[in-house]
Amino acid sequence: MLKIAIVEDDAHCARQLKDYLRKYEKESGAEIEAVQFSDGDQLVEGYRPEFDIILLDVEMPLLDGMTTAKIIRLQDPEVVIIFITNMAQYAIQGYAVDALDYVLKPISYFAFSQRLDRAIRRMRKRETRYLTVPTREGVQKLEVSQVYYVESQGHALLYHTDQGIIPSAGTMRELEERLEPLHFFRGNKGYLINLKHVSGVREGCAVVAGEELLLSRARKSAFLEALTNYVGEAVK
Repeated sequence: MLKIAIVEDDAHCARQLKDYLRKYEKESGAEIEAVQFSDGDQLVEGYRPEFDIILLDVEMPLLDGMTTAKIIRLQDPEVVIIFITNMAQYAIQGYAVDALDYVLKPISYFAFSQRLDRAIRRMRKRETRYLTVPTREGVQKLEVSQVYYVESQGHALLYHTDQGIIPSAGTMRELEERLEPLHFFRGNKGYLINLKHVSGVREGCAVVAGEELLLSRARKSAFLEALTNYVGEAVK
C-alpha cells in the first residue's frame, strides 16, 4: 500500500490528481491511499513520517510548497517529494530539499505517470533500508541498519536500536517475512536478530550489541549457517 499526500489549494487540480492516481492504480496494480491537504500549513501541522510520496503544489496562499518541503525535510529525510508547478524554474530550487521531480501544470496523465513510476522506484529502493513501525504516537521510520534485534514480548514487538527500545505492535511471523531478505534471522521464537550486529557466538548465545541472546537448539545450526553466509557476502 502506497500512502500519497496531495497538497494542492486548487480544487480542480486536486481532483485531477486523485483521478490520475485512481487510473494509475488500475493500470499498475498498485494499492494507493491518497490523503488531501488544501495548503502546506495543514500538512506540516502535527506531521508524522507516514507518507511514501508527497505531491506538493509550489504556490499556495498560506505556506508555499518550498517552505513546506523544508519543514518536512527536517522531520522526514526519506519521503519522496514531487512538486506541482506552473514554472519549470522551481525544478532547480527543488534540489535544495531533495525533491525527486516536478510536474508542470496543466498536468498530463502521461507526464504524471512517468514521475510516479520514478518515485515508486526510488521508494522501493529505500524500502530495503527503512522500516515503517507503528507506535502509540503514530508511526516511526527506522533505518534497518540501526536495529540490533527485535524482541517478541506478549502481543508487542520491541525494536532494540541504537537510540533505545521502541515498542510497537505486530506479529513476529509477519516481521520475519519482511526482514529475512535484509539479513535478519530468528535465534529463537522470541528474537529476530540483525546479523550485521552479531559480534560473536558463545555458550549458545549470539552476542549482539554487547548483549547475549539465547539461541534455541532447534535454530542454532541454521543461525550459524546464516551468519557464516552473511559474513562471507560482507567481505566480498
